Amino acid sequence: MRRREFITLWGATVMWPLTVEAQSSKVRRVALVFMPSPVAEMAGPEPVNPNASLHGLGALGYVEGQNLILERRVAEGPSRRYGDILAELVRLKTEVIVTSDISLIKQAKAAQITVPIVTVNNYLVEERLAHSLARPGGNVTGLTVSVSPEIEGKRIELLKDTLPGATRVAYLGTNEDWEGPSGKSVRAAAQVVGLTMVPAAHTPFEYTDVFALLGRVPVDALFVSLGPDQFINRRLIVDFARQSRLPDTHANREAVELGALMSYGANIPDLFRRSAAYVDKILKGAKPADLPIEQPIKFELVINLKTAKALGLDVPPTLLASADEVIE
Repeated sequence: MRRREFITLWGATVMWPLTVEAQSSKVRRVALVFMPSPVAEMAGPEPVNPNASLHGLGALGYVEGQNLILERRVAEGPSRRYGDILAELVRLKTEVIVTSDISLIKQAKAAQITVPIVTVNNYLVEERLAHSLARPGGNVTGLTVSVSPEIEGKRIELLKDTLPGATRVAYLGTNEDWEGPSGKSVRAAAQVVGLTMVPAAHTPFEYTDVFALLGRVPVDALFVSLGPDQFINRRLIVDFARQSRLPDTHANREAVELGALMSYGANIPDLFRRSAAYVDKILKGAKPADLPIEQPIKFELVINLKTAKALGLDVPPTLLASADEVIE
């Protein structure tokens, strides 16, 4: 081997680890965008807002303040500042946006923003934000909260099992929830078990009028629709249900931990933790278009026995035995 060739090869060998180290120490910029939730609740290793947790990134070698910058933004107000938030994130050269707000994703698409988006959301295909679950085909991928609208129908069946004498149940959600796939599935399932669903529509994040309506309309229970509005406002809704002595069913366990009667649905914070793997793959060069959208593999039934007793309810032993968790 010629001396010059040897020196060149030796130099490349010495420099290679340094190059790899430089690449691995590159600071990556990821955005977390959520609907009304104080930024303070999204910060730190154990955020108050459980959906703001990307714990999985730590296990993958990302450390905030070292090789990771997390841009936390809150979409609030009548227009939720979507345009301003997106423009700012583009200006900051954000590499991935993590959000559960489908309206933000729609606006990003309308504005032809190509920053990869990882989301935990339903109906990405129905909303034409992805071509299919297997091949999203665009800049949006992530995980769904449900496998099908029938899961919400299952929830109404569990409520009927808990309240065999119930005949009228209020459906708390937006008009879009009521008219959408989940709302239709709930109504179909309710007919089968002999329940009449009473629409109790609210505008996004505004519950004053609908709570007043429910104070005048006779119903036996409250069915809280699956949606980010209901998750974010779960304490407000649970407090109303307890004050009104209305048995309530939710799609997330966090509501039951606050005093709701029962829930049936996917573990949403766990889905957000799993979304870290998508962020990592995209930062390493994968295209969102090629990353299949995953669906939940487990749904939890959680029952608050303390609340049941306060309402004077006897939860069937078979239902308690099938619950993933019973809070006493």
